[in-house]
Amino acid sequence: MQFNQATDYAFRIIMHLAELPEGELANSQTIAEQQNIPTGFLQKIIRSLVKGDLVKSYRGVDGGFVLAKPAEEISLLNVIEVMEGPLDLQRCLKQNSSCSKGCATKCPVHASLAIIQTNFTLALDEVNFARLVKENKEER
Repeated sequence: MQFNQATDYAFRIIMHLAELPEGELANSQTIAEQQNIPTGFLQKIIRSLVKGDLVKSYRGVDGGFVLAKPAEEISLLNVIEVMEGPLDLQRCLKQNSSCSKGCATKCPVHASLAIIQTNFTLALDEVNFARLVKENKEER
């Protein structure tokens, strides 16, 4: 399993916005340059983040982007779900009827993957961008 490049860029965008002083807007050109994201691709990702209620967009000469909610309320899981959809390690975890053998509820693989998926999802949800910003500042 590997997240796509757009998700990696989305992490960078959210991190960039989380590091800004409160109330400060970032324009797309600055984000693109500082995060090494192609401008056209950045616009597409920003649209997804706005649609997913993680980023707010302000138009105009003094416009730009800010987080739609505090950084401590945005987790890695939130960004992944906006960019890639729900996290499902196996089809049968989403819908038992997708098991071609018809035994998803009794299958030891299904049961094991369900536990792994739950732990993985919880771990991703525990990591928020306020924590990442703090860790990033401590490393510098």
